[in-house]
Amino acid sequence: MNVAQASPETALSPTAEMLHAAHLLQKQAYLADPEPSIAQRKADLRRLKDMVNENREAIIAAINEDYGSRARQESLFAEIISVTDAINDAISKVGKWAKPQSRHVDWTVYPGASNTVIPQPLGCVGVIVPWNFPGFLSFGPLVSAFAAGNRAMVKMSENSRAFTRLLMKISGDYFSEDKLVYFEETGDVGIEFSKIPFDLLFFTGSGETGKKVMAAAAQNLTPVIMELGGKSPAVITPNYPLAKAVDRIMYIKQFNAGQICINVDYLFVHETQLDDFIREAEAWVAKHVPDIQSPDYTSIIDARSFQRLQDTLADAEAKGAKIIKLNKSQDADPVNRKLPLHLVLNTTPDMIIRQRESFGPLLMVMTYKEQEDVVRYVNAGDRPLAFYPFSKKKSDVDYFVKHIMSGGVSVNDALFHGAQHDMPFGGVGASGMGHYHGKEGFIALSKMRPVFHQSGLSPMALLRPPYGKLGNSIYKFMTWFKS
Repeated sequence: MNVAQASPETALSPTAEMLHAAHLLQKQAYLADPEPSIAQRKADLRRLKDMVNENREAIIAAINEDYGSRARQESLFAEIISVTDAINDAISKVGKWAKPQSRHVDWTVYPGASNTVIPQPLGCVGVIVPWNFPGFLSFGPLVSAFAAGNRAMVKMSENSRAFTRLLMKISGDYFSEDKLVYFEETGDVGIEFSKIPFDLLFFTGSGETGKKVMAAAAQNLTPVIMELGGKSPAVITPNYPLAKAVDRIMYIKQFNAGQICINVDYLFVHETQLDDFIREAEAWVAKHVPDIQSPDYTSIIDARSFQRLQDTLADAEAKGAKIIKLNKSQDADPVNRKLPLHLVLNTTPDMIIRQRESFGPLLMVMTYKEQEDVVRYVNAGDRPLAFYPFSKKKSDVDYFVKHIMSGGVSVNDALFHGAQHDMPFGGVGASGMGHYHGKEGFIALSKMRPVFHQSGLSPMALLRPPYGKLGNSIYKFMTWFKS
């Protein structure tokens, strides 16, 4: 129904009307050109890269403004370099991805026929973006969307206001609104955005918000890709060099002040190595993050998140946990929202840190005696978005990967499986559904459309009623041949 024709009983709010009008514009453009050429898709991807590169400093500054203090190098790595690398990968491969695929035909039934799978654009895609990596998590889905030939509407987070307004200002210099349009989170935009009848809706965020988004999308039977995070564990086996494991885990834990959906949420250390791990972690922080007021160390995104992390620590300490502040001489700074790195030991199931994703510079450390202890604990909860085993023995890694299901795995490191363009990225169970990145992103945002071409002569003509002796003989032969 056209927005302008809505009856008084179904009148839309001004926000909903604005969103529906934008969607209608993109839908009409899609119907007028439902299958952009490979050249056009590459041109869209290059424009996206130009938008990122030509506004690099403004992007970094806007994200820094939203955070209060965001390490420049982290923004360069996560929001610029990773994005342009993904765009380059898609440009080089989209022609191959988009080729029609020949598939096997059952020649006993359809001699002379052929089967083809044609990747075709879905149409108009909706993208809901969180605040923690607003560039990577808005541009990344756009890479898949544009490679697949789609158009996109993008709703940004309320914590990314400066960055959102920058994108709203500059995107028109590179794309018409029937190709790409951004929306700021104001009033009821978030609620109404999920109600738009997109051809696919892409959401990254918390599980609780994801449930609401999915419920709204279900009213239009809109398919969804959900990236939801969760409590991602790591485990260090005694045969792996402890100092190396600490270096890799603590680097990831301090990156973006721990505000990463696939960060190491908690860690298993063998019971014989706990004291050594603590000493190594203290030494690492003293060397690499000596001052939380440094511009190299990112702020917590807002006062509410800062207080949540403080409350998590207070809850754990009140219930008997051992809290180790790794930045020993520095206290939490609520004004600049700088929070020291902490280890949390001796936790119990009733503590908040056991129940919720920390999403900050808090690392819960648990000990284990046997590998089965790790498996039992992880499998007792929701399936995590990521899992990080550290071991020099392939048999150890194989055991953990076999017995612990997660969205993805990095072995002997953390986070970096999510930066591989030729592998799918996505959750499982409570940590999400669907995949994107690289070829899998192209497939997820395409309709892989099966097309069967019948031959000039069809043997099915011999199998129509009334069923005589010949028909019965053919059916008998087919039953025997296929059994």
